[in-house]
Amino acid sequence: MSTATRVTSLSPSLIRAMSVGAPPEAIDLGLGVPGWALPEPARRALEECAAREEPLGYGPIGGIPELVSAIGDYHLLGDVTSVHPVHQCHVPGDVADQVMVTAGSQAALTALFLAHVSPGQRVLVPDPGFPAYSTLARLAGGVPVPYALGPRGDLDTQTFLALLEGDVGLAVINHPGNPTGGGASLEALAAVASACRAAGAVLVSDEVYRDVHLGPRPASLRDVSTSGVVVSSVSKGWAAPGLRVGWAVGDPALLEPARLVHNAMTTSAARPSQLAATALLRNSAEVLRQTRRELIQRWSIAQTGPVAVRPVAAPAGGFYAWIPVPEWAVGDTLGFCRRVRDEGHVIVVPGTAFGAAGEGFVRVSCGGDPRLLAQGLQRMAPFWEVP
Repeated sequence: MSTATRVTSLSPSLIRAMSVGAPPEAIDLGLGVPGWALPEPARRALEECAAREEPLGYGPIGGIPELVSAIGDYHLLGDVTSVHPVHQCHVPGDVADQVMVTAGSQAALTALFLAHVSPGQRVLVPDPGFPAYSTLARLAGGVPVPYALGPRGDLDTQTFLALLEGDVGLAVINHPGNPTGGGASLEALAAVASACRAAGAVLVSDEVYRDVHLGPRPASLRDVSTSGVVVSSVSKGWAAPGLRVGWAVGDPALLEPARLVHNAMTTSAARPSQLAATALLRNSAEVLRQTRRELIQRWSIAQTGPVAVRPVAAPAGGFYAWIPVPEWAVGDTLGFCRRVRDEGHVIVVPGTAFGAAGEGFVRVSCGGDPRLLAQGLQRMAPFWEVP
């Protein structure tokens, strides 16, 4: 398959497409972004950057040392509250080699796919799962192979391992997952990591929602294995999607070719954004406490809203409610969501945007304005109660 064919075979994300043509007064419960203010440490860092009377240079390409160090502490030491001071500019080589700073986690994923997927290779992706995984597999010339999740969207090792055969170039796990909020146990992560290592497949663990949780902090691939690559960003847990700062952490041999791809794509993450991201990570204890307070407020609204659209269960992480459609709408989830949008004036995302296994569900983002969330759920409820 040629590059031109791969590109023209791509299609726009149904997540964003649901907003196209929506009534002006529609409440958007579709896009998954934090709806509270950018945390103060990031605002202060951006102000300080703007106040400096000096040239504003590139990234740098490898990331400012302070940010690389903070990411290393977060993932390699497992401590979000103890990072190197801002004035420390030296980062040990073994840490720097394991950290790749990128322009958002999406850029990290893109660089990893393009670096490690060869034309014709199979790529394991969760179903339901974030649609970009399949898109990136095709963009790299690979063949996305969906694997089913457990009943609550949890990582099911049996179904995953059953597909880990043949020429698998890369496999993706996402926990807590988008859209289901499902998690992964330490045992499941260890089993998947061991199997991918034995099969020679690059394992990518997307953990961008790990610090958006109600209960215990979800497990990380780094808790059980040093193989594979963990991807994350400041977009969700640190409530700063507009900074476009993400990262990948893992085996330097896996990151080295991905760095070249990322540098060719976008040179580096913007320097002011890197400074702000460093401030967020340095103040993780404070910032993540605020994130959990915001999440609890919104989830309380969802759990006490109209019975017909209450979440079936609290997620392991993330701010999405994965809600079954009424029985009469199963088989036409997209049409049902369009009716909710056009007649009820609420934007939600059909489960089919996330794969075939999403039929019969809608994803509702609980991350936005709490008042609008409450209003949106009230508007949605009648569509579940009557045909």
